[in-house]
Amino acid sequence: MDLSEATLERIKILKDKYTSIGQDLDAYLDGLIYANPLTYWDYIEVDTLLSLQKPKTDFPDEKIFIVYHQITELYFSLISHEIEQICKNGKNVSEIGEDLGWFEELNPSFFIERLKRINKYFEALTNSFDIMRFGMEREQFTKFRMSLLSASGFQAASYRYIEIASTDLKYLVHESLRADLMDSDIHTQLDNIYWRRGAVVEATGEKTLTLVDFEAKYLDKFHTFADQYQPMNLWKKYQALSAEAQANPTLIKEMRELDVNVNINWPLVHFRTAAHYLAQKGGESKGTGGTNWQNYLPPHFQRRVFYPELWSQKELDEWGKSWVDTVFSDHLKKENKMP
Repeated sequence: MDLSEATLERIKILKDKYTSIGQDLDAYLDGLIYANPLTYWDYIEVDTLLSLQKPKTDFPDEKIFIVYHQITELYFSLISHEIEQICKNGKNVSEIGEDLGWFEELNPSFFIERLKRINKYFEALTNSFDIMRFGMEREQFTKFRMSLLSASGFQAASYRYIEIASTDLKYLVHESLRADLMDSDIHTQLDNIYWRRGAVVEATGEKTLTLVDFEAKYLDKFHTFADQYQPMNLWKKYQALSAEAQANPTLIKEMRELDVNVNINWPLVHFRTAAHYLAQKGGESKGTGGTNWQNYLPPHFQRRVFYPELWSQKELDEWGKSWVDTVFSDHLKKENKMP
């Protein structure tokens, strides 16, 4: 059968491509001949994916708990992928080399489109969190969670990487120390990051095993990651834009939405779910792993803001307050049958 001109042209392009990298086109064509057709289940690794749920108890709803957290980790991976695209101007390591070429001004349209993707991923997570809130029987959850100690969603390192790559570390320092450490080096700021007080024994201030294990595995890695990403985090990339680009209302909107998604909406849905399962008449149950979720999760208490310069003082003063007050008071009314 005669080959069409279009097919011959493609073969020529392929030959030129492989010749330019010192490879033999015929060998790659042989590979195509011998290769089996690709299937969906092999490409997506369906069997492997469905083998990763390993409950520790016989309670059926534990599988829901595991699957949703695995879905969350996959979304975090997508978010980190988009952040990397922004921070590195869409270039890979071989294009960047050892120089600082990626500090050139980022294309504002590229920046906006990637921010939109990130916000969609966070919105999908936030909007689907009712699976955790209402998708498990409370009695089952309160029992199987005891077999998970001292593991906790607090230990999601992927989320910490997202925070470090999104803003200057000075904005992530625990609120009680933030003013004093604004001009400190990034490693001092990281050592005083807000979440290190989120898993301590309130009566003594001692670290829970959840925090001890988490820091032992990841704290050094966070410091290494901070060295790489703090000079090119999302806020730094925004500040490097021209004044005209920084004033782009769509870009500002997406930056603000990211701030709200990470620092209000995401912790708020956790807070609401923790209140649903853990708040009890006459007292509050500790979070999984001993985390003091009542003080750790509410946005108004922590006042973490990635981009304070993009908000008015009134907005900063009321950061997350109305949402938390409304959600928690509604929960208490239901739990205690308040009028």
